[in-house]
Amino acid sequence: MGDGVTDDTEAFKMAWDSACQAESATLLVPYGYSFMVKPAIFTGPCRSGLVFQIDGTLMPPDGPESWPRKSSKRQWLVFYRVNEMKMQGGGLIDGRGEKWWNLPCKPHKGINGTTRPGPCDSPVAMRFFMSSNLTVEGLRIMNSPEFHFRFDGCRDVHIDTLYIKSPAQSPNTDGIHIENSNNVNIYNSVILNGDDCVSIGSGSHNVDIRNITCGPSHGISIGSLGMHSSRACVSNITVSDSMIKHSDNGVRIKTWQGGSGSVSHVRFENIQMDTVRNPIMIDQYYCPSKGCRNQTAAVYISDIFYTNIKGSYDIRSPPMHLACSETVPCTNLTFSDIELLPAQGQVLLSPFCWNAYGFVTTLTIPPVFCLSEGFPQSVPQIDGNLC
Repeated sequence: MGDGVTDDTEAFKMAWDSACQAESATLLVPYGYSFMVKPAIFTGPCRSGLVFQIDGTLMPPDGPESWPRKSSKRQWLVFYRVNEMKMQGGGLIDGRGEKWWNLPCKPHKGINGTTRPGPCDSPVAMRFFMSSNLTVEGLRIMNSPEFHFRFDGCRDVHIDTLYIKSPAQSPNTDGIHIENSNNVNIYNSVILNGDDCVSIGSGSHNVDIRNITCGPSHGISIGSLGMHSSRACVSNITVSDSMIKHSDNGVRIKTWQGGSGSVSHVRFENIQMDTVRNPIMIDQYYCPSKGCRNQTAAVYISDIFYTNIKGSYDIRSPPMHLACSETVPCTNLTFSDIELLPAQGQVLLSPFCWNAYGFVTTLTIPPVFCLSEGFPQSVPQIDGNLC
């Protein structure tokens, strides 16, 4: 029907099945129509050259009370084992997330960020699972109940010219989340949301993020990693030529105490900060609930390069926060051409460092005097962390 009220799920499933079995087919969401689609899994493999052309509007049922009882509340549209698909168009994916954000369990509903008891599952809007050779470009997506896009177990993914928007106070609304995925490019996109613009989870390698305008948000993050003493491996990540503005963090690596594995060969280059708290942050004591016990094991962080990062920071936090594990130090952190000035006033705040080792190759503003130069004499417990 395309009236935004009638259930169009079965029509979409039939159209998918037909397009999936045809060579170089196009599944069209036509301009001028709004389609309400209930939670669905679109399964491959399909014939090559499939195009999912979104020119109209896609939307889920409106809130938890309208969600089908037998359907998972953790995901809306899932693309499973789909290879060589292009999803594109100038249409809109409207996640209708407000009623999910207002569940009593959500962090912003309680006092001082606390949560209340009750059901809390909320759906990821668009999830790609165990898929490859994907292109997602030109789309607008707004107000997802939780993550807007999530890529799990995918490879060879190209993401370009997306516009992602949800309110700054909308909880857990990461723009793009990557987990156990390789060879992912994210280019030329604008993301404004209530959590990380891009979050990179365990098992992700060879990720290139370029020309992103991010914020208001929580910045661009690797992690969180190592939760529940898990092992996490992340490597070969580049974030470059981007702007982060009015955000709680800039470029961040966050890990839980008690984890293992490593984060290595990461480059943050040519990034402009505009009134950002914690523009450069390593947090190996990540614990949103503030009730975590101290543990000695930690994800090993090494070979992280910060180059040409300039702009202004929110004076509520220091411009650099390098809180590394007490027992597993961060090594080979390299800083060059850093210039971070207060957004208000003239007083430069000093960076914070804890067990952080590395090199400063040019004059930085502010100076990173707290960084321990060179390498630690010994690095205990690292052998078991190598990925």
